Amino acid sequence: MRIQIGNEVVEIKTPDVNGKAILGIAAAMLLLAAAFTSFYTVQVEEAGIVLRFGKHVDTKDPGLHFKLPFGIDEVITVPVRRQQKQEFGFGTAGNSNASQYVSPGEMELEKNMVTGDLNSALVEWVIQYRISDPGKYLFKVRNADATLRDASESIMRQVVGDRTVDEVITIGRQEIESECNQKLRELVDLYELGISIDQVQLKNVNPPMPVQGSFNEVNQAQQEKEKAINVANGEYNRAVPKASGEAEKTISEAEGYATQRINEAEGDANRFNALFAEYEKAPEVTRRRLYLESMELVMPQIEKKVVIDEGASQVLPFLQLTPSALPTR
Repeated sequence: MRIQIGNEVVEIKTPDVNGKAILGIAAAMLLLAAAFTSFYTVQVEEAGIVLRFGKHVDTKDPGLHFKLPFGIDEVITVPVRRQQKQEFGFGTAGNSNASQYVSPGEMELEKNMVTGDLNSALVEWVIQYRISDPGKYLFKVRNADATLRDASESIMRQVVGDRTVDEVITIGRQEIESECNQKLRELVDLYELGISIDQVQLKNVNPPMPVQGSFNEVNQAQQEKEKAINVANGEYNRAVPKASGEAEKTISEAEGYATQRINEAEGDANRFNALFAEYEKAPEVTRRRLYLESMELVMPQIEKKVVIDEGASQVLPFLQLTPSALPTR
């Protein structure tokens, strides 16, 4: 090959090119590229979505798999076995979910809510979810995570807007969580996001900053009131059962004593009637029997006994012949 430079003509020699060698090198590189783009790995907590010319053709489980090379097949991995969460009104740094929280300005807007009695409350909450259907998650909506955030915020504002500020901040937290969980599941199924909701949890619920001090004082007063009521109920529950027990004991003792007296009176009456019936049958025998029984009860109680004749006019002393009166030798 000749090239003219100025007034001179320069001849350049070109090397001989071997066409077969070039084709061999190209084929080897092509095979190497095919080998590197034909195999892929799906991790343990993931599912592999295989796209062939952009169309979803298969879903692969964890492990090593083969696909058509040169971009014919494309694989998108989705963490279907990992529990993910989204935070509203606050954010935790170092997360692996890009949609877990938004910018600080958006956080302030998220947590500012109006309650049913036209008051304001600062509500922070978390939703925990899993990807249950990766096909729907990727292709049914444009951005499933962003749609989930919007749906969760909409439902939370609806539920909070149906309650007073006292219910939102104090006694209604569990009910709010349960209702939001149920409604968010229904909305996720309606939108076909391919997501299953595990939990909706309220984190911090506070009144607006300018009135937090006053609200805390009101809460403290309510807690002291509840404490005083509980103490009074405790005293009542101790005193009333004790008084009731003592009253029942006294009543039972009185009833027992009354039953005893009645039974004794009835027994005495029956005994008297029995004696009277026997007396009518044999008056003299019954009279003597009663006399002897009475003397049998009375005589042992008399320490000194003197026996005299009916016709005696005075009592004569007699010699003590008892063992204790005899002289000792």
